[in-house]
Amino acid sequence: MTIEPLATIETETMPATGLPKPWGLQWTPIVVGAFVATALSLILVSFGTALGLGMASAAPTWRDASVALWLLSGVYLIFQSLISFGCGGYFAGRVRPPYSSATDDIKTRDGLHGVAAWALAVLIGAVLTALIAGVATRPSSTTQPPSATEPSVLSYELDHLFRAPRRPQNVDLTGERAEAARLLATASSHTGVLPEDRAYLVQQVSALTALSPADAEKRVDTALANAKTAISRARAASIILAFSTAAALLFGAVAAWAGAEAGGRHRDGEPISRWMAHSNRWHKSRVTDPRPLP
Repeated sequence: MTIEPLATIETETMPATGLPKPWGLQWTPIVVGAFVATALSLILVSFGTALGLGMASAAPTWRDASVALWLLSGVYLIFQSLISFGCGGYFAGRVRPPYSSATDDIKTRDGLHGVAAWALAVLIGAVLTALIAGVATRPSSTTQPPSATEPSVLSYELDHLFRAPRRPQNVDLTGERAEAARLLATASSHTGVLPEDRAYLVQQVSALTALSPADAEKRVDTALANAKTAISRARAASIILAFSTAAALLFGAVAAWAGAEAGGRHRDGEPISRWMAHSNRWHKSRVTDPRPLP
């Protein structure tokens, strides 16, 4: 039985050279791809909004919006996501410096850069959406919100409920409208509006509009039915918007990965897949001396 020297064991188990160099994301192509995706997404969304492809129609109360319009808007949202994120991923893969290694998966690296560009574009879009929403909801001299506690989805019902042919000027109905809105919101619940709440609404409408109790009761019943319909439509629109947004973002990630791989193949002078065979006119001879690994 022989014992090997300690120096020999250290030389065999802990080689000093030959370790693969680590690699990381290159942020310049990622930022470029994210900016391209964000710009294209803003252009396509603005174009679709101008055509009326939105979760709500151009009418002030969106009452003419149909389920077909909501579905078409969701399909267009997915379509613009495929286009914008696909182009952003292509730019991220196309401008990324190539690597030269026998063990590296070039396509995976390109795809990861495309997904990183997609994630950055989503964050930029979320920030822009929050800023635009904040500016749009800021009160101004020409547009004032009816009330901070009044849901906008029931503004039309509240206007119709408290409509009066004659009313003294400078009468503030903010508190009454907010209270009536909370009562109308219960119309979509399982139990519906309680009888005492309905009787209270009839009393309030009769006192504020000078209508007879019978006419006030008819108006309250109409407002309750319209409020239930409006809340149901708003809920359906929110569900369709949520599913469309989630599907658009998921398909956008896939498009960014595929676009980055296509951009990487163009960068390396290779023809891309058959489904994009028309782009093979950019085919060149493969790069013979790509840049080394970082």
